[in-house]
Amino acid sequence: MAGTIIAAAALLMAACSSPAGRVPLEAPPAVTIPAQESPPQRQPATPPVPTAAPETVKPGAEAKATQVHAAFAKRNLMKHLQALQKIADEAGGNRASGTRGYEASARYVEEQLRAAGYKPVRQVFTYWDEDREADTETFNILADTAGSAEHTIVVGGHLDSVRRGPGINDNGSGVAAMIETARWMAETGVQPKNRVRFAFWGAEEVDLLGSQHYVDSLSNKENTETMLNLNLDMVASPNGGRFVHDGDGSSFGDAAPAGSDVIERTFLDYFAENGLATAPAEFEEGDSDYDAFMKAGIPTGGLFTGDEDEKTAQQVEEFGGTENGEHDPCYHRACDDTSNIDRQLLHDMAGALGYVTVAFAMLPRADSE
Repeated sequence: MAGTIIAAAALLMAACSSPAGRVPLEAPPAVTIPAQESPPQRQPATPPVPTAAPETVKPGAEAKATQVHAAFAKRNLMKHLQALQKIADEAGGNRASGTRGYEASARYVEEQLRAAGYKPVRQVFTYWDEDREADTETFNILADTAGSAEHTIVVGGHLDSVRRGPGINDNGSGVAAMIETARWMAETGVQPKNRVRFAFWGAEEVDLLGSQHYVDSLSNKENTETMLNLNLDMVASPNGGRFVHDGDGSSFGDAAPAGSDVIERTFLDYFAENGLATAPAEFEEGDSDYDAFMKAGIPTGGLFTGDEDEKTAQQVEEFGGTENGEHDPCYHRACDDTSNIDRQLLHDMAGALGYVTVAFAMLPRADSE
Protein backbone atom coordinates (compact mmCIF):
# COMPACT_ATOMS: atom_id res chain seq x y z
CA MET A 1 0.00 0.00 0.00
CA ALA A 2 1.02 3.61 -0.38
CA GLY A 3 3.88 4.76 1.83
CA THR A 4 1.92 7.63 3.40
CA ILE A 5 -1.21 6.59 5.24
CA ILE A 6 -3.58 9.52 5.39
CA ALA A 7 -6.27 9.60 8.06
CA ALA A 8 -9.66 8.40 6.86
CA ALA A 9 -11.73 11.24 5.48
CA ALA A 10 -14.97 11.60 3.58
CA LEU A 11 -14.42 11.79 -0.15
CA LEU A 12 -16.10 14.50 -2.18
CA MET A 13 -19.83 13.98 -2.52
CA ALA A 14 -19.45 14.30 -6.26
CA ALA A 15 -17.46 11.10 -6.26
CA CYS A 16 -20.34 9.21 -4.69
CA SER A 17 -22.83 9.78 -7.49
CA SER A 18 -22.72 8.48 -11.03
CA PRO A 19 -21.53 10.97 -13.67
CA ALA A 20 -23.94 11.77 -16.46
CA GLY A 21 -24.00 8.94 -18.99
CA ARG A 22 -22.90 6.19 -16.60
CA VAL A 23 -25.13 3.11 -16.72
CA PRO A 24 -26.17 2.05 -13.18
CA LEU A 25 -24.38 -1.08 -12.03
CA GLU A 26 -26.63 -4.06 -11.46
CA ALA A 27 -26.04 -7.26 -9.52
CA PRO A 28 -24.40 -9.86 -11.78
CA PRO A 29 -26.03 -13.20 -12.58
CA ALA A 30 -24.42 -16.48 -11.62
CA VAL A 31 -20.92 -16.98 -12.98
CA THR A 32 -20.83 -19.17 -16.07
CA ILE A 33 -18.05 -20.87 -17.97
CA PRO A 34 -19.48 -20.45 -21.46
CA ALA A 35 -16.89 -21.98 -23.76
CA GLN A 36 -14.67 -25.05 -23.87
CA GLU A 37 -13.84 -27.35 -21.02
CA SER A 38 -10.95 -26.39 -18.78
CA PRO A 39 -7.81 -28.54 -19.00
CA PRO A 40 -8.23 -31.44 -16.56
CA GLN A 41 -5.70 -30.08 -14.05
CA ARG A 42 -7.47 -26.70 -13.99
CA GLN A 43 -11.08 -27.93 -13.97
CA PRO A 44 -13.01 -26.34 -11.07
CA ALA A 45 -14.50 -28.88 -8.71
CA THR A 46 -16.30 -28.91 -5.41
CA PRO A 47 -14.28 -30.10 -2.41
CA PRO A 48 -14.19 -33.91 -2.16
CA VAL A 49 -17.11 -35.47 -0.30
CA PRO A 50 -16.77 -39.03 1.02
CA THR A 51 -20.11 -40.12 -0.46
CA ALA A 52 -19.94 -38.41 -3.84
CA ALA A 53 -17.52 -37.67 -6.64
CA PRO A 54 -16.44 -34.03 -7.14
CA GLU A 55 -18.68 -31.98 -9.41
CA THR A 56 -17.06 -30.20 -12.34
CA VAL A 57 -18.07 -27.11 -14.26
CA LYS A 58 -19.51 -27.85 -17.68
CA PRO A 59 -19.43 -25.34 -20.56
CA GLY A 60 -22.39 -23.00 -20.35
CA ALA A 61 -23.24 -24.16 -16.83
CA GLU A 62 -23.35 -22.15 -13.66
CA ALA A 63 -20.03 -22.13 -11.83
CA LYS A 64 -20.69 -22.28 -8.11
CA ALA A 65 -18.61 -20.17 -5.76
CA THR A 66 -17.40 -23.37 -4.11
CA GLN A 67 -16.18 -24.69 -7.45
CA VAL A 68 -14.24 -21.52 -8.21
CA HIS A 69 -12.70 -21.59 -4.74
CA ALA A 70 -11.61 -25.19 -5.26
CA ALA A 71 -10.17 -24.33 -8.68
CA PHE A 72 -8.01 -21.54 -7.28
CA ALA A 73 -6.86 -23.72 -4.40
CA LYS A 74 -5.09 -25.81 -7.05
CA ARG A 75 -3.42 -22.90 -8.82
CA ASN A 76 0.25 -22.23 -8.17
CA LEU A 77 0.19 -18.62 -6.99
CA MET A 78 3.41 -19.01 -5.03
CA LYS A 79 5.48 -19.48 -8.16
CA HIS A 80 4.83 -15.83 -9.04
CA LEU A 81 5.90 -14.68 -5.59
CA GLN A 82 9.04 -16.79 -5.79
CA ALA A 83 9.84 -15.24 -9.16
CA LEU A 84 9.37 -11.72 -7.80
CA GLN A 85 11.52 -12.58 -4.77
CA LYS A 86 14.32 -13.78 -7.06
CA ILE A 87 14.05 -10.57 -9.05
CA ALA A 88 14.33 -8.45 -5.90
CA ASP A 89 17.28 -10.50 -4.63
CA GLU A 90 19.14 -9.87 -7.88
CA ALA A 91 18.26 -6.16 -7.94
CA GLY A 92 19.52 -4.96 -4.58
CA GLY A 93 16.60 -6.16 -2.47
CA ASN A 94 13.63 -4.30 -3.97
CA ARG A 95 11.41 -3.83 -7.02
CA ALA A 96 10.75 -0.09 -6.70
CA SER A 97 9.57 1.97 -9.67
CA GLY A 98 12.39 3.31 -11.80
CA THR A 99 14.76 0.49 -10.84
CA ARG A 100 16.00 -2.59 -12.65
CA GLY A 101 13.96 -4.63 -10.18
CA TYR A 102 10.78 -2.99 -11.43
CA GLU A 103 11.77 -3.51 -15.06
CA ALA A 104 12.47 -7.20 -14.42
CA SER A 105 9.16 -7.55 -12.55
CA ALA A 106 7.35 -5.99 -15.49
CA ARG A 107 8.99 -8.35 -17.95
CA TYR A 108 7.96 -11.31 -15.83
CA VAL A 109 4.32 -10.16 -15.72
CA GLU A 110 4.33 -9.50 -19.47
CA GLU A 111 5.74 -12.97 -20.16
CA GLN A 112 3.03 -14.58 -18.04
CA LEU A 113 0.29 -12.63 -19.80
CA ARG A 114 1.63 -13.30 -23.29
CA ALA A 115 1.86 -17.03 -22.52
CA ALA A 116 -1.87 -16.92 -21.73
CA GLY A 117 -2.69 -15.17 -25.01
CA TYR A 118 -2.85 -11.54 -23.87
CA LYS A 119 -1.12 -8.59 -25.54
CA PRO A 120 0.16 -6.40 -22.71
CA VAL A 121 1.12 -2.78 -23.41
CA ARG A 122 3.02 -0.25 -21.34
CA GLN A 123 1.49 3.10 -20.42
CA VAL A 124 4.53 5.29 -19.81
CA PHE A 125 4.64 8.34 -17.54
CA THR A 126 7.26 10.44 -15.77
CA TYR A 127 7.44 11.57 -12.16
CA TRP A 128 9.84 13.42 -9.91
CA ASP A 129 11.96 11.01 -7.88
CA GLU A 130 12.97 12.66 -4.62
CA ASP A 131 15.65 10.05 -3.91
CA ARG A 132 17.35 10.69 -7.25
CA GLU A 133 16.33 14.34 -7.41
CA ALA A 134 15.49 13.79 -11.05
CA ASP A 135 12.59 13.06 -13.38
CA THR A 136 12.10 9.32 -13.62
CA GLU A 137 10.25 7.34 -16.27
CA THR A 138 8.10 4.39 -15.31
CA PHE A 139 4.93 2.73 -16.59
CA ASN A 140 1.76 0.79 -15.99
CA ILE A 141 1.10 -2.53 -17.73
CA LEU A 142 -2.34 -2.96 -19.31
CA ALA A 143 -3.73 -6.19 -20.77
CA ASP A 144 -7.27 -6.59 -22.15
CA THR A 145 -9.65 -9.47 -22.70
CA ALA A 146 -12.20 -9.48 -25.48
CA GLY A 147 -15.59 -7.93 -24.76
CA SER A 148 -17.28 -4.58 -25.08
CA ALA A 149 -14.94 -1.65 -24.48
CA GLU A 150 -18.03 0.38 -23.66
CA HIS A 151 -18.26 -1.60 -20.41
CA THR A 152 -14.73 -1.97 -19.10
CA ILE A 153 -13.82 -3.62 -15.82
CA VAL A 154 -10.43 -2.45 -14.53
CA VAL A 155 -8.80 -5.05 -12.29
CA GLY A 156 -5.85 -3.26 -10.75
CA GLY A 157 -2.99 -3.74 -8.32
CA HIS A 158 0.40 -2.12 -7.98
CA LEU A 159 3.51 -3.88 -9.23
CA ASP A 160 6.17 -1.80 -7.48
CA SER A 161 7.62 -2.32 -4.01
CA VAL A 162 9.06 0.14 -1.53
CA ARG A 163 12.83 0.63 -1.62
CA ARG A 164 13.20 -1.02 1.78
CA GLY A 165 12.11 -4.49 0.72
CA PRO A 166 11.03 -6.92 -1.99
CA GLY A 167 7.29 -6.25 -1.51
CA ILE A 168 6.09 -9.84 -1.70
CA ASN A 169 2.87 -9.32 0.24
CA ASP A 170 2.76 -5.62 -0.67
CA ASN A 171 1.94 -6.14 -3.46
CA GLY A 172 3.32 -9.27 -5.04
CA SER A 173 0.30 -11.04 -3.57
CA GLY A 174 -2.13 -8.87 -5.52
CA VAL A 175 -0.03 -9.29 -8.67
CA ALA A 176 -0.11 -13.09 -8.31
CA ALA A 177 -3.89 -13.09 -7.86
CA MET A 178 -4.32 -10.94 -10.95
CA ILE A 179 -2.02 -13.07 -13.10
CA GLU A 180 -3.82 -16.25 -12.10
CA THR A 181 -7.24 -14.69 -12.67
CA ALA A 182 -6.15 -13.68 -16.17
CA ARG A 183 -4.72 -17.14 -16.84
CA TRP A 184 -7.79 -18.92 -15.42
CA MET A 185 -10.11 -16.89 -17.63
CA ALA A 186 -8.03 -17.77 -20.69
CA GLU A 187 -7.73 -21.46 -19.82
CA THR A 188 -11.44 -21.94 -19.11
CA GLY A 189 -12.40 -20.28 -22.37
CA VAL A 190 -14.41 -17.46 -20.83
CA GLN A 191 -15.69 -15.10 -23.54
CA PRO A 192 -16.53 -11.88 -21.69
CA LYS A 193 -19.44 -9.73 -22.74
CA ASN A 194 -17.63 -6.80 -21.08
CA ARG A 195 -13.93 -6.10 -21.49
CA VAL A 196 -11.66 -6.83 -18.54
CA ARG A 197 -8.51 -4.72 -18.34
CA PHE A 198 -5.83 -6.07 -16.04
CA ALA A 199 -3.78 -3.09 -14.86
CA PHE A 200 -0.48 -3.41 -13.02
CA TRP A 201 0.27 0.05 -11.63
CA GLY A 202 3.67 1.70 -11.36
CA ALA A 203 4.80 4.16 -8.67
CA GLU A 204 2.01 3.35 -6.22
CA GLU A 205 4.53 3.47 -3.41
CA VAL A 206 5.59 6.95 -4.52
CA ASP A 207 2.14 8.55 -4.31
CA LEU A 208 -0.40 6.36 -6.15
CA LEU A 209 0.98 7.84 -9.36
CA GLY A 210 0.33 5.03 -11.84
CA SER A 211 -3.38 4.67 -11.17
CA GLN A 212 -3.80 8.43 -10.99
CA HIS A 213 -2.08 8.82 -14.36
CA TYR A 214 -4.39 6.18 -15.84
CA VAL A 215 -7.56 7.85 -14.59
CA ASP A 216 -6.33 11.31 -15.56
CA SER A 217 -5.73 10.00 -19.09
CA LEU A 218 -9.34 8.86 -19.51
CA SER A 219 -11.62 10.99 -21.64
CA ASN A 220 -15.11 11.73 -20.30
CA LYS A 221 -16.42 8.98 -22.57
CA GLU A 222 -13.83 6.48 -21.34
CA ASN A 223 -14.67 7.38 -17.76
CA THR A 224 -18.35 6.62 -18.19
CA GLU A 225 -17.46 3.45 -20.10
CA THR A 226 -15.43 2.20 -17.13
CA MET A 227 -17.98 -0.04 -15.47
CA LEU A 228 -16.02 -0.55 -12.25
CA ASN A 229 -12.62 -0.94 -10.61
CA LEU A 230 -11.50 -3.90 -8.50
CA ASN A 231 -8.44 -3.20 -6.35
CA LEU A 232 -6.03 -5.81 -4.96
CA ASP A 233 -3.44 -4.51 -2.48
CA MET A 234 -1.93 -6.88 0.11
CA VAL A 235 -4.01 -10.07 0.03
CA ALA A 236 -1.81 -12.56 1.92
CA SER A 237 -0.93 -10.90 5.24
CA PRO A 238 0.49 -13.47 7.70
CA ASN A 239 -1.74 -12.32 10.58
CA GLY A 240 -4.50 -11.03 8.33
CA GLY A 241 -8.18 -11.40 7.61
CA ARG A 242 -10.54 -11.40 4.66
CA PHE A 243 -11.41 -7.73 4.43
CA VAL A 244 -13.86 -6.49 1.78
CA HIS A 245 -14.02 -2.76 1.09
CA ASP A 246 -17.14 -1.04 2.43
CA GLY A 247 -18.85 -0.01 -0.79
CA ASP A 248 -22.23 0.85 0.72
CA GLY A 249 -20.86 2.80 3.67
CA SER A 250 -22.79 0.68 6.18
CA SER A 251 -19.71 0.06 8.32
CA PHE A 252 -17.76 3.31 8.10
CA GLY A 253 -20.41 5.83 7.08
CA ASP A 254 -19.13 7.08 3.74
CA ALA A 255 -20.49 5.29 0.69
CA ALA A 256 -18.26 4.93 -2.36
CA PRO A 257 -19.55 5.89 -5.84
CA ALA A 258 -22.94 4.46 -6.80
CA GLY A 259 -22.61 0.79 -7.72
CA SER A 260 -19.81 0.12 -5.22
CA ASP A 261 -22.38 -1.49 -2.95
CA VAL A 262 -23.09 -4.06 -5.68
CA ILE A 263 -19.40 -4.94 -5.88
CA GLU A 264 -19.16 -5.35 -2.11
CA ARG A 265 -22.22 -7.60 -2.03
CA THR A 266 -20.87 -9.81 -4.83
CA PHE A 267 -17.61 -10.37 -2.94
CA LEU A 268 -19.51 -11.06 0.28
CA ASP A 269 -21.79 -13.56 -1.44
CA TYR A 270 -18.74 -15.45 -2.72
CA PHE A 271 -17.22 -15.75 0.72
CA ALA A 272 -20.55 -16.61 2.36
CA GLU A 273 -21.19 -19.43 -0.10
CA ASN A 274 -17.76 -20.82 0.78
CA GLY A 275 -18.38 -20.50 4.52
CA LEU A 276 -15.53 -17.99 4.91
CA ALA A 277 -15.71 -15.16 7.43
CA THR A 278 -15.18 -11.57 6.29
CA ALA A 279 -14.91 -8.13 7.83
CA PRO A 280 -15.32 -4.68 6.25
CA ALA A 281 -12.35 -2.56 5.20
CA GLU A 282 -12.53 1.21 5.08
CA PHE A 283 -11.80 3.16 1.93
CA GLU A 284 -9.10 5.54 3.16
CA GLU A 285 -8.29 8.60 1.11
CA GLY A 286 -4.80 8.38 -0.37
CA ASP A 287 -4.26 4.82 0.83
CA SER A 288 -4.35 2.69 -2.32
CA ASP A 289 -5.03 2.73 -6.04
CA TYR A 290 -8.81 2.77 -5.63
CA ASP A 291 -8.47 6.45 -4.69
CA ALA A 292 -8.29 7.89 -8.21
CA PHE A 293 -11.24 5.80 -9.40
CA MET A 294 -13.41 6.82 -6.47
CA LYS A 295 -12.70 10.50 -6.97
CA ALA A 296 -13.60 10.08 -10.64
CA GLY A 297 -17.00 8.66 -9.68
CA ILE A 298 -16.24 5.11 -10.85
CA PRO A 299 -17.78 2.23 -8.84
CA THR A 300 -15.00 0.68 -6.80
CA GLY A 301 -14.41 -2.37 -4.64
CA GLY A 302 -11.64 -4.65 -3.59
CA LEU A 303 -9.89 -6.95 -1.18
CA PHE A 304 -7.33 -6.47 1.57
CA THR A 305 -5.86 -8.62 4.35
CA GLY A 306 -4.35 -5.91 6.58
CA ASP A 307 -1.14 -3.95 7.03
CA GLU A 308 0.38 -2.39 10.16
CA ASP A 309 -2.90 -2.19 12.09
CA GLU A 310 -3.18 -4.55 15.05
CA LYS A 311 -5.52 -7.52 15.05
CA THR A 312 -8.47 -7.22 17.38
CA ALA A 313 -9.94 -9.91 19.63
CA GLN A 314 -13.00 -10.07 17.38
CA GLN A 315 -10.82 -10.55 14.31
CA VAL A 316 -8.98 -13.37 16.06
CA GLU A 317 -12.34 -15.08 16.66
CA GLU A 318 -13.21 -14.71 12.97
CA PHE A 319 -9.87 -15.44 11.32
CA GLY A 320 -7.52 -16.87 13.93
CA GLY A 321 -4.08 -15.37 14.44
CA THR A 322 -2.47 -13.28 17.14
CA GLU A 323 -4.37 -10.63 19.06
CA ASN A 324 -2.70 -7.20 19.16
CA GLY A 325 -0.17 -8.35 16.58
CA GLU A 326 0.17 -6.41 13.35
CA HIS A 327 -1.71 -7.91 10.42
CA ASP A 328 1.59 -7.72 8.53
CA PRO A 329 4.59 -7.22 10.84
CA CYS A 330 6.83 -6.90 7.77
CA TYR A 331 4.81 -4.10 6.17
CA HIS A 332 7.21 -1.88 4.17
CA ARG A 333 10.21 -3.73 5.60
CA ALA A 334 12.99 -5.89 4.23
CA CYS A 335 11.34 -8.99 5.71
CA ASP A 336 8.34 -8.72 3.35
CA ASP A 337 9.55 -11.79 1.51
CA THR A 338 8.11 -15.16 0.57
CA SER A 339 8.10 -16.25 4.21
CA ASN A 340 5.70 -13.37 4.94
CA ILE A 341 2.72 -14.98 3.17
CA ASP A 342 -0.43 -16.71 4.37
CA ARG A 343 -0.95 -19.12 1.49
CA GLN A 344 -4.53 -19.98 2.43
CA LEU A 345 -5.56 -16.33 2.50
CA LEU A 346 -3.84 -15.82 -0.83
CA HIS A 347 -5.88 -18.59 -2.45
CA ASP A 348 -9.10 -17.43 -0.78
CA MET A 349 -8.67 -13.88 -2.08
CA ALA A 350 -7.50 -14.92 -5.54
CA GLY A 351 -10.57 -17.14 -5.93
CA ALA A 352 -12.81 -14.26 -4.89
CA LEU A 353 -11.16 -12.01 -7.47
CA GLY A 354 -11.61 -14.62 -10.20
CA TYR A 355 -15.27 -15.20 -9.38
CA VAL A 356 -16.24 -11.53 -9.11
CA THR A 357 -14.26 -10.54 -12.21
CA VAL A 358 -16.06 -13.13 -14.35
CA ALA A 359 -19.42 -12.31 -12.79
CA PHE A 360 -19.19 -8.71 -13.96
CA ALA A 361 -17.47 -9.63 -17.22
CA MET A 362 -20.53 -11.72 -18.13
CA LEU A 363 -23.09 -9.15 -16.89
CA PRO A 364 -25.57 -8.27 -19.66
CA ARG A 365 -25.81 -4.51 -20.17
CA ALA A 366 -29.15 -3.08 -21.23
CA ASP A 367 -27.57 -0.46 -23.47
CA SER A 368 -25.81 -3.21 -25.45
CA GLU A 369 -28.85 -5.37 -26.10
